[in-house]
Amino acid sequence: MTPGHSPLQAVNDFVVKFANVNGSGSASANELFAKAILRMGVPVSPRNIFPSNIQGLPTWYEVRVCEAGWLGRRGGVDLMVAMNPQTWDADVAEIEPGGYLFHDSSKPIARARLRDDITVIGVPLTEICNAAWDDPRQRQLFKNITYVGALSALLDIDMAVVEALIGEQYKAKPKLQAPNVAALHMGREWVVANLPHPIGLRVWPADAVGDRIFVDGNDAAALGCVYGGATVCAWYPITPSSSLAEGFQKYCRTFRTDDEGRARHAVIQAEDEIASIGMVVGAGWNGARAFTTTSGPGVSLMNEFIGLAYFAEIPVTIIDVQRGGPSTGMPTRTQQSDVLACAHASHGDTKHVLLFPEDPRECFDFAAAALDLADRLQTPVFVLTDLDIGMNQRLCEPFEWDDARGYDRGKVMTADDLESGREFARYKDVDGDGIPWRTWPGTHPDKGAYFTRGTSRNPQAQYSERGPDYVYNMQRLLQKFDTAKALVPQPVLSSAAPSQADAPARFGAIFYGSTSPAMAEAIEQLREAGIALDTLRVRAYPFPDSVRDFIDGHEQVFVVEQNRDAQLRLLLIDAFGTDPARLVAVLHYDGTPVTARFISGAIGDHLRPSARQEKVA
Repeated sequence: MTPGHSPLQAVNDFVVKFANVNGSGSASANELFAKAILRMGVPVSPRNIFPSNIQGLPTWYEVRVCEAGWLGRRGGVDLMVAMNPQTWDADVAEIEPGGYLFHDSSKPIARARLRDDITVIGVPLTEICNAAWDDPRQRQLFKNITYVGALSALLDIDMAVVEALIGEQYKAKPKLQAPNVAALHMGREWVVANLPHPIGLRVWPADAVGDRIFVDGNDAAALGCVYGGATVCAWYPITPSSSLAEGFQKYCRTFRTDDEGRARHAVIQAEDEIASIGMVVGAGWNGARAFTTTSGPGVSLMNEFIGLAYFAEIPVTIIDVQRGGPSTGMPTRTQQSDVLACAHASHGDTKHVLLFPEDPRECFDFAAAALDLADRLQTPVFVLTDLDIGMNQRLCEPFEWDDARGYDRGKVMTADDLESGREFARYKDVDGDGIPWRTWPGTHPDKGAYFTRGTSRNPQAQYSERGPDYVYNMQRLLQKFDTAKALVPQPVLSSAAPSQADAPARFGAIFYGSTSPAMAEAIEQLREAGIALDTLRVRAYPFPDSVRDFIDGHEQVFVVEQNRDAQLRLLLIDAFGTDPARLVAVLHYDGTPVTARFISGAIGDHLRPSARQEKVA
């Protein structure tokens, strides 16, 4: 360790990163590590960074340990568990000065490949496992558990907690429990015997988790669809959304199966994304609550059917778990890359409702809400999550559901309504909200029928290419979009002012979705640096008028998002005619989740010249 770089010292506040090879069986061991710390009452936020091939390429698993509760990526690594020779140099370079490098010391490492400002911890993992097992696959698999045991000694993780987790993991395979526990103890005992001086990073029992649950967004959204009344899911496998459809099928076996074992649901793996959205449109037209889940390339293929659903006014819910693009892009990396593609999906003039959940709890809530909104508005509704939310487990508030809550099916005429002589004109606005009345097939033997078409028609659903009829429909659809402003989840405002009597800050920030946890920490970092910001988390498009008010109330507003083209910023400019110079883009798009350091650094660098000018004045 060079002078001026003493080893890092931290309790319940550090970042551990595992560098492995994809397909090596490390994923379950790394997750075991994270869950053990969580069970000790210390919040963790793990993120899996994996390649899109089957095996052989580098993979990383980053665990933020933070008793203070910050759940976003901090940036930097305090302890690197370097198990992949391919990425050794880059992994070592990522360690913070004063940090720690853990590696398999069965083979010597050249001094030139180390650093003088970090502490190197070598454990002969391969030698330990080779002495205990003959089978090469067992040696590899148990080496992962062995390094978890070694880390438990270095970080003072409770072994009883780890053993209990192994018991739960292999409850259905009891023969695997004993060798995994043995591997765990081998790693721990070697460290205790050979490395008597603990490192400066420690895990102490705490009570900072509370009643929060640990779940990923795909599983949460799947359960939200069940509770929201969905009975049909048609999908085609695509990373990172496939586990959502699989989760829905899993939950339907419990909640959509009657006492006699008959399925009260349909989950169809279609031949492609075009077929899947076609099935969902047909189910929605027929009165079923239906959804599909996909990612950006799937949305591209679905465009024509999305346009049909928009113009024919058929309820459709689309959950887009976003990833990097365009084209195949980075299918196992995260981005907020489909905002514009979904907002205007299809050819012609379209504007679609978008919901932006920030965590698994809102994935549950918004999936259910989207099904209501699609019915109420008779239109496609998108839920835009991303890989970071969808595939990474995160602490969030427990899900809640009011059993007395009814489904909002919107304006649906019954047989009694039709029999009473009420006028039925499928595409006529009768009360100014832009939403017409509809019927479900088979509602009445001879009343309420209409022809559903993708071509232009008059308010009575009769074919028409008359300009006034087309304009009427298009203006009515705009009115419906305006009506949606009051129905979608409203923005969340956070003021930098100590009380409502104080003036708002000069500058503001708008953000959305998975940017939220890093944004929360970044705002605190900026506050400590003397920079005050009001913030607004938008949760849906169309934007309510309160978003315009927020922008108008500040000299400049930073728009923080994870894409290259500032897609939300462009929607804001389009929606309100805002001077583009007043909306400052803060963009992160390297495929990894944005960090608090990145956000606070970008905003701070922009504002510090202003702060210096004020001081001189």
